[in-house]
Amino acid sequence: MTTLAQHIAALATRIGQELKARVTPEHPGLARAWVSFGWEKSHATEHVVIHAGHNVKKVLRIAPGKYRVVFEVPMPDAHYCWLAFARNSGKTMKMAAARVNCDDKTTDDVELVCTTPSGTLADSSEINVVVYR
Repeated sequence: MTTLAQHIAALATRIGQELKARVTPEHPGLARAWVSFGWEKSHATEHVVIHAGHNVKKVLRIAPGKYRVVFEVPMPDAHYCWLAFARNSGKTMKMAAARVNCDDKTTDDVELVCTTPSGTLADSSEINVVVYR
């Protein structure tokens, strides 16, 4: 039969193990930045709208289908991983992809393109980007 003190000791040990294994904000498996944005037309204007995000200062539209995501806090180096995808409310499929030139990925920002399956640059109402480091 175990005593109350033994139960408390076992619980304290278990809590200690959980705290030791917890994921902290510095854990490399957590996203360092993410954003959901889109190119929207409202009345007579067209503009980038950020729906939600973390560690993203702004998103710039460089040209149709070409965007720059600017980080609030820069990455420690340019060796980060980023993933993106695009979707539309319509029936046309779109994709987000990396730029070929390495100058388009810096500690401060990353450029991406949004294209149709044929490779034509195209804007989208929803583009999602996640950055890991």
